[in-house]
Amino acid sequence: MVGFEDEVWWSRFALPSLHTWSDSGKTPRLIQRSFAKDDPDPKAISCYGLYLPEFDGETWLRFVDGRPVSGITTRFLSWCSQKLVAAGKNVLLLVWDNASWHKSREVRDWIGAHNRAVKRGEKEGVRIIGCLLPKQSPWLNPIEPKWVHGKRRVAEADGVLDAHELAERVCAAFGCPHHEHLSLPEKVA
Repeated sequence: MVGFEDEVWWSRFALPSLHTWSDSGKTPRLIQRSFAKDDPDPKAISCYGLYLPEFDGETWLRFVDGRPVSGITTRFLSWCSQKLVAAGKNVLLLVWDNASWHKSREVRDWIGAHNRAVKRGEKEGVRIIGCLLPKQSPWLNPIEPKWVHGKRRVAEADGVLDAHELAERVCAAFGCPHHEHLSLPEKVA
């Protein structure tokens, strides 16, 4: 199985670039929004995505509490691995960019340990073979245009969505369920 992985930020306030026309002659306008200091939701939410062209172009999404980091990347990969085993696959060729959390020692060590455990039969999952894209070449990752079109589909013309509503719209736009958000447990002293 070939999968293309990437992370993206979904802003509650930034407006995507849109082109449209109307029959009435009145040009529709997007209203610029501002962040209220007492707003409890974050300005943007982050999510991981895995685009699988062999699965009828499915994109699997998991939102993140916080930002993408190595520990959350390994949790996302583990989740994808379990889903691929359930679909009868045994190897994932993972194509992704050069983000620091993709190349980190923690992620490389986790992938190595995961692959060894899967090969020995100690762990259920697919073996993961990472393939880094050349630096600064987003056009080589077919998930990138999906993010652009997704941002256009979820844009709210005249209001601000809360973080949960935004995540629900994103999942609906990609035709996938809204799973529990990935996060790292807080370290207790």
